[in-house]
Amino acid sequence: MKLVTWNINSVRAREQRLLEWLTKHQPDVICLQELKVTDDLFPRDKVEALGYQVATHGQKTYNGVAILSRTPLEDVRIGLGDDVEDDHARLISAKVEGIRVICGYFPNGGDMSSDKYVYKLRWFERLRAHLDRNFSKDEPLALLGDYNVATFGDDIARPEELEGTVLANPEIREALARIRDFGLSDVFRPFHPRGGVYTWWDYRGMGFERGNGMRIDHHYYTACLAKRVIGAAVDRKEREGKGASDHAPVLVEIQH
Repeated sequence: MKLVTWNINSVRAREQRLLEWLTKHQPDVICLQELKVTDDLFPRDKVEALGYQVATHGQKTYNGVAILSRTPLEDVRIGLGDDVEDDHARLISAKVEGIRVICGYFPNGGDMSSDKYVYKLRWFERLRAHLDRNFSKDEPLALLGDYNVATFGDDIARPEELEGTVLANPEIREALARIRDFGLSDVFRPFHPRGGVYTWWDYRGMGFERGNGMRIDHHYYTACLAKRVIGAAVDRKEREGKGASDHAPVLVEIQH
């Protein structure tokens, strides 16, 4: 079973690339972030024609998440389900073949002195509370998405440029650790223990061409699911060429 997370950075701009990628790779489940369209503008008919069920939580211009699955999506849930007023479309989950798949587009945070960074820290806290309220560490659960956090120093190609930003600092890593303490583990890292594998390259300053990347897109699984993982990779090739997203798809394969 192949599970994928991909920040597509506008499904409208990347529609053809998405359809071609699905046709070529045929993942069982793919979580998309940063759709930047409302639900009615998602290319549902074209994706369904490729054999996928679709659940979306879209938003005009910003944010937006979706889960596509080759098998039925059950018990679809939208958002964090708390009493905080928040119109950001950042979380959707569903059960797929008995696995609770959660697709998240974690806040970027802007810069360290901004209200957006405060919102980011609070959103991480809210996500942990959401997990505690609704799920168990003993159930098969996969939290996939653009976390907007580089966990380790070797997840950053040029730490002198990016360490200490909203994507890589002790405070946000501690916030992520609290989510991990729910009972989750990074299932990608064991297959690339020396780091140096990246998932995002900034358009600005030709990040991809300069090799200036970060690993900020993650798969975190509960233990009963993590032990079934048999492989993990980044499709770096999808980041190449004109019209690519600034993120590459991250694939994890698990045994049924």
